[in-house]
Amino acid sequence: MSNVVPIENISAVRAFNRSYTKFLGALDEHLLNTTYSLTEARVLFELGQRDETEVAELRRATGLDAGYLSRLLGRFEDNDLLSRERSRADARRQVIRLTPRGRDSFLVLDHKSARQIRGLLTGLTDREQRQVVEAMDLIRARLVDVETAPSVRLRAPEPGDYGWVVERNGALYATEHGWDSSYEALVAQIVASYLDKHDSTSENAWIAELSGERVGAIFCVRKNDTTAALRLLHVEPSARGTGVGATLVDECLRFARAAGYQAIELWTVSLLAPARRIYQRAGFTLVEQDTAERFGHRLTGQTWRLDLSAS
Repeated sequence: MSNVVPIENISAVRAFNRSYTKFLGALDEHLLNTTYSLTEARVLFELGQRDETEVAELRRATGLDAGYLSRLLGRFEDNDLLSRERSRADARRQVIRLTPRGRDSFLVLDHKSARQIRGLLTGLTDREQRQVVEAMDLIRARLVDVETAPSVRLRAPEPGDYGWVVERNGALYATEHGWDSSYEALVAQIVASYLDKHDSTSENAWIAELSGERVGAIFCVRKNDTTAALRLLHVEPSARGTGVGATLVDECLRFARAAGYQAIELWTVSLLAPARRIYQRAGFTLVEQDTAERFGHRLTGQTWRLDLSAS
């Protein structure tokens, strides 16, 4: 049942919206005395956060209609602000890069925006600044992030998904860490072994989706009668920070407990800090590590373990 919202609360929110949009200059034809509208500036800002951005990721970040975004990107391309090309890792995906001119435009907007905010906060005491920031964080937590964050959907792998897991692991780790084809071969072996010997009572796998797109995967396989193994946790760059990794790990642990395992182990390498933080939050502890030549590099391998009977 929905809570009753008093009319004065509605009026207060509307008054805040009017004052804040005026402050931002959202109604101005040109933002911060530049040639860009608020929407155009937002897109430039998103593109300026990284060297390259997938179009699908940009659409999720901005919430813009696909057709409108495509036309806006076309104008930017005509003005030599960005370039578009097919992803080297996945030809079905299109990536965008700011040109030197586009990067300069982003830096101008970023500098002017920071100067505007600094000017606003300068007149406040340290305590008042903290209060403003905490109030903004609260608004985002209660209203904005709850509505805009897409929900993670987990499903069983379908035909073609296993090949996708091998392809994306091989391509991503080659691109981001320079690993050679021996890693892709290892992933292929793990997937092939799972398909060849899979027992649904003791092993399982999941594909994660956001907005209907595959963005992650994980496998829970049998190590022995009492211990399961978490294998091949994968999260696409476009889905990082959305909770996909934690959701996959939680589901893997839930299955391992239901299957009667007393413990679960995983193997990773020390440089994969984001994944390690997910494992630590889930309760895994480091039990063994060694440094050796792996995947064309000298890497520190780590074995992590979680006692399921105690958690």
